[in-house]
Amino acid sequence: MAAKRPKIAVFKFASCDGCQLSLLDAEDELLLVAGAVEIANFPEASRRILRGPYDIGLVEGSITTPHDVERIRHIRKECKFLITIGACATAGGIQALRNWKDVKEFTRLVYASPDHISTLDRSMPVGSYVHVDFELRGCPINKYQLLEVVNAYLNKRKPNVPTHSLCMQCKKKGNICVMVAEGIPCLGPVTQTGCGALCPSYNRGCYGCFGPMENPNPSSLSKQLAELGADREDIMLMFRGFNAYAEAFRKESDAHEK
Repeated sequence: MAAKRPKIAVFKFASCDGCQLSLLDAEDELLLVAGAVEIANFPEASRRILRGPYDIGLVEGSITTPHDVERIRHIRKECKFLITIGACATAGGIQALRNWKDVKEFTRLVYASPDHISTLDRSMPVGSYVHVDFELRGCPINKYQLLEVVNAYLNKRKPNVPTHSLCMQCKKKGNICVMVAEGIPCLGPVTQTGCGALCPSYNRGCYGCFGPMENPNPSSLSKQLAELGADREDIMLMFRGFNAYAEAFRKESDAHEK
């Protein structure tokens, strides 16, 4: 009798679907994974939906409504392992910029009948409401890192995903430091690697798409940015991007808010 294949489910909350598309973009690699698992719930790829419980749940998107809170708690109960994928699910996403403003004022200005809008005051990561077994960073995620994490849980081992800074990747690629050589503001020294140093490879500063590295020192970077001519508002805005509500970036941006 053939062994029962582990069931994987993919769920979406407030997001752009980019991280799910990264999984679809794996192409040949995805076919290999599909042979070892049963894709039980993945609306982006198939209308076929199997009921839980699931061995692995992949969650994209942030929690932004009361209904989202109820739904993620139900999903947590249905999944043996829960993995959040992307900046929205791990740090609230770009929509977390609303966390510094009055959401009720937004809805009053945008909607003719704001009383019909049901939303939370803040856009929060999934981990704010339920236990998460692993957070995979990125906007979007690195498809190879996702396959590594899934493979690790299927084989009952720790995922091998690097948590050091993007600067290490620049060194490996032989990139000239854009901040030292060109005076271009760059979040690379405090950002976790994962994109292959894409922006610095094209002579642009890092935007922090993969969130804070392990044990970052953003205050030290802010001093360097100030020496390059950035004022308090410039520095605040640099940290308020795709991972604005990640703790290290949030605290540093708050420190420079006027």
